Amino acid sequence: MIRYYKTINGRIRAVDEQEPGCWIDVINPDEKEINGLIQDFALEPDFLRAALDEEESSRIESEDDNTLIILDGPVAEKNGDSVSYYTLPLGILVTKTNVITVSLRENPILAEFAEGVVKGVQTQLRTQFVLHLMLRIATRYLQFLKQIDKVSSSLEKQLRKSMKNKELIQLLDVQKSLVYFSTSLKADETTLEKLMRGRYIKLYEEDQDLLEDVLIEIKQAIEMSSIYLNILSGTMDAFASVISNNLNIVMKVLASVTIVISIPNIIAGIYGMNVTGLPLANLWWFPVVVAVGLMGLVSWILHKKDML
Repeated sequence: MIRYYKTINGRIRAVDEQEPGCWIDVINPDEKEINGLIQDFALEPDFLRAALDEEESSRIESEDDNTLIILDGPVAEKNGDSVSYYTLPLGILVTKTNVITVSLRENPILAEFAEGVVKGVQTQLRTQFVLHLMLRIATRYLQFLKQIDKVSSSLEKQLRKSMKNKELIQLLDVQKSLVYFSTSLKADETTLEKLMRGRYIKLYEEDQDLLEDVLIEIKQAIEMSSIYLNILSGTMDAFASVISNNLNIVMKVLASVTIVISIPNIIAGIYGMNVTGLPLANLWWFPVVVAVGLMGLVSWILHKKDML
């Protein structure tokens, strides 16, 4: 699917066809649409196909008058009561006259631009438009990281009360999301630093200021993800140790109870044998007293050793 947008009277509006200065939003295109874009803008075929690869890492590349920027953007997907976070590559192609964004699926960040939520953006100013898009991606990372921190804190409180595997598994999912974010953010940072050198896209003074803002946001997101990941890893290790320790305590108590319960069986087995010469074998209450006494003595010893 291909859609066209252009800034008209200060607002981004949809237009019917491609024209110079417009933003072209390409979502999961078919082969015919890909070939049409390649012919219309003299694009490298690998540029478009790279942007549609889910495993493609962040990078920047230039060929003739076209520049490809691939950034990993954050995505939140609701699964029942929980939300999973991951990243997807977003391809940004800067041509002589237009900016083309390429993605595998609908991107909420691009939707905000298309719906006019983001103000003060001119599609005709290609470099500024791309930088505003990058800034929005960096801001979305920070928003999602704050949400992840809240989810992590909530799960930690639940884990203090329940100590069940369910909460640990959910924390593992959160940890996986943080790993995705951390890896993608570092790759994005490298791409932006290359862009800062001005070799791929000409940057004016205000463009450099905007790019610096993007880098600051990305670095802040990297720091936040690193802190949250370390805290979460420590929390999971601590609670796993607590659960293991609780299991050891339960096993110790069960072993102690088994020892105490086995004493009457031992006494009954001895006095139940068909042999003569057992002390006070004719007194039925004597084995009972011996068993009870030994049970009490063993229970006292185990209690002193903090095993019961």
